[in-house]
Amino acid sequence: MTSRAETGPSSEEEAAPFLEPRDGVPAPLEAGSQLEEAVAAFAAGSGPVAIDAERASGYRYSARAYLVQLRRAGAGTALVDPVALPDLSSLGAALADTEWVLHAASQDLPCLAEVGMRPSRLFDTELAGRLLGMPRVGLGAMVLDVLGYTLEKGHAAADWSTRPLPEPWLRYAALDVEVLVELRDVLEERLRQAGKLEWAYEEFAALAAAPPPAPRVDPWRRTSGMHRVRKRRQLAVVRELWQARDTVARDRDTAPGRVLPDGAIVEAALASPRSVADLLALPVFNGRATRRRAALWVDAIRRGLDTPDSALPEVSPPHDSPPPARSWPDRDPAAAARLAAARAAVGALADEHELPVENLLTPDTVRRLAWSPPPVADVATVAEFLRRHNAREWQVRLTAGPLAGALERAGREAPAAAEPGGA
Repeated sequence: MTSRAETGPSSEEEAAPFLEPRDGVPAPLEAGSQLEEAVAAFAAGSGPVAIDAERASGYRYSARAYLVQLRRAGAGTALVDPVALPDLSSLGAALADTEWVLHAASQDLPCLAEVGMRPSRLFDTELAGRLLGMPRVGLGAMVLDVLGYTLEKGHAAADWSTRPLPEPWLRYAALDVEVLVELRDVLEERLRQAGKLEWAYEEFAALAAAPPPAPRVDPWRRTSGMHRVRKRRQLAVVRELWQARDTVARDRDTAPGRVLPDGAIVEAALASPRSVADLLALPVFNGRATRRRAALWVDAIRRGLDTPDSALPEVSPPHDSPPPARSWPDRDPAAAARLAAARAAVGALADEHELPVENLLTPDTVRRLAWSPPPVADVATVAEFLRRHNAREWQVRLTAGPLAGALERAGREAPAAAEPGGA
């Protein structure tokens, strides 16, 4: 099939539908001997290797991979079943010196690492699209806009733990890596022409070298609707219900929301019923599954309500990040002035270089700098501050000077205030 990359973006009506993998739909590899053959084939292939993984988000508790897709010139496409073949370290080793091409790599790298596959070099097509300022960076949209192909994307949210996997799902999975290297090559050239290729490779190197994400502190605080819960004892109920749900979900390998929705946790915390009858009177607990475990939920609610005062969670937990920016004008007007100036400087740079603000410098880094700037905020000290907060060198080169200037102007113009970051 001839690429349309040279002719520019295509509308959906003009796009060439890409409905079948060039080499057909391969059967998933499930036997050790099949994996050995694939390892040999991919080791003998040439050029970058396109890699993708399918999870069962929303269906299963874990974020493990339930299918791994690969394609490389000279090796073709392979679909590997990591349920039947949980150790893919031999495949990872065969590709250790090969550039991996992924889309939204940060989503797939953790589950690939679980099966023994870790890249030393990678190219992230989604991140490349962001650095190029593309308005749409989903894989289907980028393949359409860059290559002029329409990819079928109807099974993205499927339950990939299903066995056997339906043939249409396997076709979809194979197509996800079919043109990934072709897309990568066009994006690399566009990055080169835009003077952003060095930026991209710094970003890709940081992705490949990033350690596994640290466990969340108080993950129960991410319960949707938590903003409605303002009393410490009700927060303790949320915590106990979340932990009880998490235990059931982990044991059953089921997505927590399928065991008990977040909305039910919040409503139970607000109502705080102590009996099964009172719990079941809440409309959100009229489902069969939630009713079946009603005694478990009531026990959790009682534990929360009976928590000693000394063990109740704080409404706002201790943290080392700045307070919400909306409170700055009252708490520290000088910091608010610095933040406004810093945001304006970063926004102007992002517009100038045609990329999203958050890809130029993370909003958290900008807030931290404005809240607690170096005592002498010159270019060198701002640059060092940015490096300590994991900014890449290309970001430091672009932003340190303008940010130092913004802080200096804000210091001249802002009203007198307490010490930076003061209460």
